[in-house]
Amino acid sequence: MQAFTSIKGLVAPLDRANVDTDAIIPKQFLKSIKRTGYGPFLFDEWRYKDVGQPEMDCTDRPKRSKFVLNQPRYQGASILLARENFGCGSSREHAPWALLDFGFRCIVAPSFADIFYNNCFKNGILPIVLDGQIMDRLFAECAATEGYALNVNLESQTVTTPSAESFSFDIDAFRKQCLLKGLDDIGLTLQESAAIREYEAERKSEAPWLF
Repeated sequence: MQAFTSIKGLVAPLDRANVDTDAIIPKQFLKSIKRTGYGPFLFDEWRYKDVGQPEMDCTDRPKRSKFVLNQPRYQGASILLARENFGCGSSREHAPWALLDFGFRCIVAPSFADIFYNNCFKNGILPIVLDGQIMDRLFAECAATEGYALNVNLESQTVTTPSAESFSFDIDAFRKQCLLKGLDDIGLTLQESAAIREYEAERKSEAPWLF
């Protein structure tokens, strides 16, 4: 998993509450368990006028020009502003896979659905919870300023605007260290690989019939 320390990134505003995981990545794309290749299908039903299918070439698909991610000013965005209860619905891990594959490393919202929130940390995305009034200000500034970018620092737990105004956010200490070090569940387990090998050797000696 790619570590997260700090980023200064272009912001895209998704001004909708209760965005569910089926909107983030529709059900027909769940056939694959690969973690990559979902970016072109992120928010598929909102971005395109036709129905997307796995492995489809999206180059010439008809797009909905008014959808935020199709607007030229937000191309290359790595920070997503969202509204309440982002990531609700089913627990599909494909949702953070699609957001990450598209290029988002950080999502800022007043609240997240619990399972989606946890899945973000397991995939190298930093979900930040900020007060609703602060979110209103960020949305307004983003709409008024083309090229609007935020500086997000995980170590200091701050979000800083172009005017140098800074907002603090809370994060669980364990999750913070995992993101800073780029450790997902597999990475955490591999840190104990020596102890695991020692245990397996002992078990093989004690109960060889199991091997």
